[in-house]
Amino acid sequence: MAKMRAVQVAQPGAPFELVERDVPEPGYGEVRIKVQACGVCHSDAIAKEGWVPGIPYPIIPGHEVAGVIEVLGEGVIGWDVGTRVGVGWFGGNCGHCEPCRRGQLINCQNIKIPGLNFDGGYAEAMVAPASGLVRIPDDLSAEDAAPLLCAGVTTYNALRQSGAEPGDVVAVLGLGGLGHLGVQFAAKMGFRTVAIARGPDKAEFAKKLGAHVYIDSAAEDAAAELAKLGGAKTILATVPNSQAMSQLVAGLAVRGVMVIVGVGSEPLQFSAMDLIPANRTIKGHPSGASIDSEDTLNFSVLTEVRPMIEVMPLEEAAAAYDKMMAAKARFRMVLTTGA
Repeated sequence: MAKMRAVQVAQPGAPFELVERDVPEPGYGEVRIKVQACGVCHSDAIAKEGWVPGIPYPIIPGHEVAGVIEVLGEGVIGWDVGTRVGVGWFGGNCGHCEPCRRGQLINCQNIKIPGLNFDGGYAEAMVAPASGLVRIPDDLSAEDAAPLLCAGVTTYNALRQSGAEPGDVVAVLGLGGLGHLGVQFAAKMGFRTVAIARGPDKAEFAKKLGAHVYIDSAAEDAAAELAKLGGAKTILATVPNSQAMSQLVAGLAVRGVMVIVGVGSEPLQFSAMDLIPANRTIKGHPSGASIDSEDTLNFSVLTEVRPMIEVMPLEEAAAAYDKMMAAKARFRMVLTTGA
């Protein structure tokens, strides 16, 4: 049987190991993808450290996958060998649970997640359900497409579903892996874009990304500064800092919404009076289905939004992961296979 290189985690907390595995064969409704690039995401730590039960170890992480279809499984319709495709956090849905029946595919109760409940993209090949596939535009490289299938769709989809309209004040909290894309998308969507981060040194970078206003939350009361602008129709919270999120609630406009995409470990702290008089809303947003990812890629090509990436070969997955976890990546790490 043909072999491939892959990076796996043998058990919770174990180090990454480069191994030789049999090339997988697709089952019914699946395709095999020749992986060209795979992003390294903070959520890969779920499999690396075993933060949730039921992970089938040994597991190959990776849910920001870009490549080419090389084998079609039985029953696959609408896809061809040689088509450039990607797979993100949404790796397929069951089709029969209540959220699926209501068209809420990203909320599928049996969602397929690459690198978490089936082998992901830290490998030269992977098998994925056809329902999770995303077409990659010709004008987008595999390396750029990979992070857009997670960080990209998360920020793009959150913004376009937030209720904000062109000209509205939209603030993006954080300028990291999610935030640097959120600012670009917000500006390209026609929002009056406010970037919020710590330190004066980030002001020039924020403006380069398209922000119209920069707020240094280390030196200013960010909520008060937003209030001076009339309040934010939407605040996209990308940092895993619950305190920073909580302090911004007062900066929302009347009927404004804070959309949380950064996962903090501490609870949010605000009072009912921060919400009720102005009809403010705080909600979470979970990425998007495969068609949402496709929309994200097409919009990125149309408006020239691109992730800022650092590329490393597959065999250096451990180093790429460590750099990402240490918050030293600028701003997304991407593994390549040489395919």
